[in-house]
Amino acid sequence: MTIRYNAPTTLTFTLVCAVVLLLGTVFPGLVEAWFSVPGRGGFDAHSLRDYVRLFSHILGHADINHFLSNFSFILLLGPILESTYGSGGMMIMTVITAFVTGILNILLFQTGLMGASGIVFMMILLSSFTNFNKGEIPLTFILVLVLYLGREVWNAFTANNISEFGHIIGGLCGSIFGYLKPSKR
Repeated sequence: MTIRYNAPTTLTFTLVCAVVLLLGTVFPGLVEAWFSVPGRGGFDAHSLRDYVRLFSHILGHADINHFLSNFSFILLLGPILESTYGSGGMMIMTVITAFVTGILNILLFQTGLMGASGIVFMMILLSSFTNFNKGEIPLTFILVLVLYLGREVWNAFTANNISEFGHIIGGLCGSIFGYLKPSKR
């Protein structure tokens, strides 16, 4: 019996985020400086670092609990989705979701954004599309949309340090990807 690197995009993403988390404990300020996207008014169009942060914010996590809550879902859903959409397809969807959540955060919110929660919600909604025929909308998708995104809309009206908006945008990205159903490599 051998151990196989069965979901390269998911496993590499997890490993990179774990390394960033560890580096953040050794170098305080690193995660906020390079792995969080600024809010409205904080983006410097002349800074290469801020362009990198549009994508790298999904690699940074505030602490071990933030990391574990995201990656318990990512490690559960990622391999299943990679077998359906391919590793390259999942990588492209992850990068697009990071970019969309980063840009919208810069345009709409004053607070920064950090973490892979948008990717988690992209995967949750995308997973409800894994077995449907063209021209159909799965009932599981509708129920997941109502339960997961409905809860995020409700929670958006409470004071907390969570970007429900990032969750909602990630879920909408997953919904669009699922509906378009990119072919496996």
